[in-house]
Amino acid sequence: MASLPMLPDTAPFAAEQIAVLNKVMVATTPEQRSWLSGFLAGYQAATAAPQASPAAPPATRQPLSILFATESGNSEALAAKARLVATRLGFAARAIDMADATPEVMAKASNLLVIASTWGEGDPPQRAIDFYAGLMADAAPRFDGVRYAVLALGDRAYANFCETGRRFDERLAALGGARIADRIECDVDYETRAKAWIDGTLGTLQALLAEAADADPAEPGADVIHVDFARGPAEQAWTRSRPFEAEITERINLNSSRSTAETWHVELSLAGSGITYEPGDALGFVPTNDPALVDEVLTAAGLAGDATLHAALADRFDVTTLTRLQIAEFGRMTGDAALIELGADAARAAAFIEGRQVIDLLAAAPHRLTPEQLTGLLRPLPPRLYSIASSLRAVPEEAHLLIGAVRFETHGRARKGVASADVAERRRVGETMKVYLKPNSHFRLPADPATPIVMIGPGTGIAPFRAFVQDRDATGAAGRSWLFFGNRQYTHDFLYQLEWQDFLARGALSRLDVAFSRDQREKVYVQHRLWEQRRDLYAWMEDGAVVYVCGDANAMAKDVHATLARVIADQASVDAEAAQAYLDRMRRAGRYLRDVY
Repeated sequence: MASLPMLPDTAPFAAEQIAVLNKVMVATTPEQRSWLSGFLAGYQAATAAPQASPAAPPATRQPLSILFATESGNSEALAAKARLVATRLGFAARAIDMADATPEVMAKASNLLVIASTWGEGDPPQRAIDFYAGLMADAAPRFDGVRYAVLALGDRAYANFCETGRRFDERLAALGGARIADRIECDVDYETRAKAWIDGTLGTLQALLAEAADADPAEPGADVIHVDFARGPAEQAWTRSRPFEAEITERINLNSSRSTAETWHVELSLAGSGITYEPGDALGFVPTNDPALVDEVLTAAGLAGDATLHAALADRFDVTTLTRLQIAEFGRMTGDAALIELGADAARAAAFIEGRQVIDLLAAAPHRLTPEQLTGLLRPLPPRLYSIASSLRAVPEEAHLLIGAVRFETHGRARKGVASADVAERRRVGETMKVYLKPNSHFRLPADPATPIVMIGPGTGIAPFRAFVQDRDATGAAGRSWLFFGNRQYTHDFLYQLEWQDFLARGALSRLDVAFSRDQREKVYVQHRLWEQRRDLYAWMEDGAVVYVCGDANAMAKDVHATLARVIADQASVDAEAAQAYLDRMRRAGRYLRDVY
């Protein structure tokens, strides 16, 4: 294994200490090394001689709007942390969801930070759709005099990485805004870079405001108060970087042995964690990579047999997801002109990436890498989010998950889902899963328990609706509830069948419509059942029902949306545009909620 650079004879470490440092550092990610730099700096500051306290913030509190566009909650969490830092610096700061803002109001802000996630293939998050449309419209207001900066979140696994943040940044500049800091674009390992950007941008804004007030500008960053981004004051104690080890108390495959699918019901004990959740929330699961795939990657990189590196790749690095950036970087490492050229061509790279993983890239140009080169090529292993399929009111100190095992074959290789295969193949009752809470405040039961609800959730999309019905059953809620569920075959794939029948018998569930696509010659999906029941469905919507959709975003959610619009057009005798406007009004009123992925 390669080691750290040779240290001079005057190094203040003994030889055995240097060996330990080498062993630790060689398997670290760039994010971990960046964190370590901050840790050492903080430790040095804490143990150094006391320094004079920074000057107190000015008496006049400058307003600061922190506008966020979020899908999974990451942008919202960062906005809350940025607000905390800004408040401690003396700003009158507020964090604002784009769903609650308009371009006209934001154009009147004097100082504006935008933290925006990109959803799917370059779209704004669902709750930011209206704000985004208004900002991009020809009639958008001018932002003259507004000091602004943009932090973009995304995933390099998608072609249009950070597209939403990029468009916000460019549009605000075109409308006259004054950019005070360069936009940064963060991948899935965003915490360290986002923290540095927030600290630096707020320091820059302080200096600009002091200068504008004819005061002595603060030394850049001098008054920035560093906040532990791993644990904000309003967050749960457990996070993706410090997860809770939850014991598996039950693990059952809900499909029959003759099914072509494999869906695991997993019960976790939260005893001693302090984790509390509401129906609609998710648990983040920090998985471990398939040991066999790790072996393949190490062999392809010429590093087979390195136990320390194997452990690091198994626990901390993403050895599956392939990105265009990795193609270009690997081409430079190996001097492979064809890969360098491929990485520079977005369209060709996207075609190559389709159905391929990191192992395919390594096999395309066999080359012996150093451990540092291999770990530098890989991204941190991201957690997976799963909707919680239970209610604490029904099962105290427990959380249930519904996890469908993902297996497929492409380009002559068998592939597996990282987290789903981990649970399906390697986890057993009595062992643990590393988890943390991911709140989803925008996918909740109505505040009024008498409000009717319509739940549309085929496959594992049924998970949060089990939590919804459990909760309403436990609290004795009077509101009607209607579930649409779909899967492949009634006999083999009716997830939680006996529970739904029991809920129906007790009145906790009012109606149930199912669609099993493979039980007849022509495939039948949930959208077909929606259309068949369009008269009653529209009556429920007119009666104030909240409509929920959970599951696949690429096909199901789009088909369900189109069918709902068609139902409205048919029952209300209006055109397609008016039907879409009806759905938009429901969405803005919090009566059409989607949790799709």
